Amino acid sequence: MSIKRSRAVTIAAAGTLTLVTAISAATLPSSSSPASASADAYTTTISRQADAQTARSAAGSGLKQVAVFDQMRALQGERQHQQQVAAAKAAAAKVAAHKAAAAKAAAAKAAARKVAEQAAAARQAAAKAAEQAQSARQAAVTAPSGSPEQIAERMLGQFGWSSGQFSCLQPLWEHESGWNMTAENPTSGAYGIPQALPASQMSSAGADWQTDAATQIRWGLTYIQDRYGSPCGAWSHEQEVNWY
Repeated sequence: MSIKRSRAVTIAAAGTLTLVTAISAATLPSSSSPASASADAYTTTISRQADAQTARSAAGSGLKQVAVFDQMRALQGERQHQQQVAAAKAAAAKVAAHKAAAAKAAAAKAAARKVAEQAAAARQAAAKAAEQAQSARQAAVTAPSGSPEQIAERMLGQFGWSSGQFSCLQPLWEHESGWNMTAENPTSGAYGIPQALPASQMSSAGADWQTDAATQIRWGLTYIQDRYGSPCGAWSHEQEVNWY
């Protein structure tokens, strides 16, 4: 009796084991000898041990592949996390840069506006100073000099009156104040050459109304023109009621 057995084991590259066993046997007799049975049992044991070892190797290879895959997936997740963190930092830096640029532009605009306002204020101040200087020059040119009577007589033409009106103005203010720049009525408080009441209204003719005869006279002639039309009209009223 002859027994032919062949066993082939093929392991795939991915670690998957395929065990193919092909058994070809000759015609067996109706009874086997003890030696043949013992040999067959040994062969079966060896085959089972080989199968177990192969299964263990395949399982170990599979576990290693799973471990490698998990490691690769962990590394990929870490890279994605790092990329997200970098993107978030870049976005935050971009926002901060935009805010800084906006703040810088606003500061520059405010500074330019302040410079423009200062320049405008300086121009206004210069224009006002020039106007005051011009007024001062004009006042210096046109301000009459001499005694109060002489100043008043020369001012008549500025109000459109002839010099003949001085014959009425002279007795009018002689009666009121004696042409005294500091004369004050103790009863009414009227003050100055034209006896203004209240005295402070002469400030409309000039801030120096308390110390300058020309300012008082200018105010007095304006008052006469507005109220009576001329010094002679004011003198007539003074003669009638003793005041003007």
